[in-house]
Amino acid sequence: MLLPYFNQNYVEAGLDEAGRGCLAGPVVAAAVILPKDYQNELLNDSKQLTKEQRVALRIEIERDALVWAVAEASNHEIDEINILKASFLAMHRAVDKISEKLKPEHLLVDGNRFTPYPMLPHTCIVKGDGKYLSIAAASILAKTYRDDIMENLALEYPQYKWQQNAGYPTNFHRKAILKFGFTPHHRMTFKVRV
Repeated sequence: MLLPYFNQNYVEAGLDEAGRGCLAGPVVAAAVILPKDYQNELLNDSKQLTKEQRVALRIEIERDALVWAVAEASNHEIDEINILKASFLAMHRAVDKISEKLKPEHLLVDGNRFTPYPMLPHTCIVKGDGKYLSIAAASILAKTYRDDIMENLALEYPQYKWQQNAGYPTNFHRKAILKFGFTPHHRMTFKVRV
């Protein structure tokens, strides 16, 4: 069972991103504030769940969270500032959105690094999406929203099969780039190896 909070005295927002290692598409981040007494036995790191479980949990998270938001940084922003900074930018944008409704007092961030958000303390938690409910919830929202984006882009660019690989560097995706070239959605600073 995942932990409900890091510090019960603060309004905590869990943060996570999806799509950092992809060759195409945006990096998507989510911020989620759950009720202190929230329980959900199925909630876990999005990578440990099936697509069907993630979709079902997304509905529950959006219904049950005190506040949630999803934001992104585009492939062009990734190329301009690098993927790590773009991931943090997307997270900051998600915090901006939730702060309009409920201002968090502490951020729980998945991973080992983070660019501090102005005037808000944060704690980085390595593999936090498998430890804290709010980070797991953020990982599910980020992953499902990003999958939706890539499935829609796949309709326009079917030759890359983004509905299956979500823009990750699978053998098929790398070979498709060599055969068909890059799209306006590819990250041009990422190395493509076959």
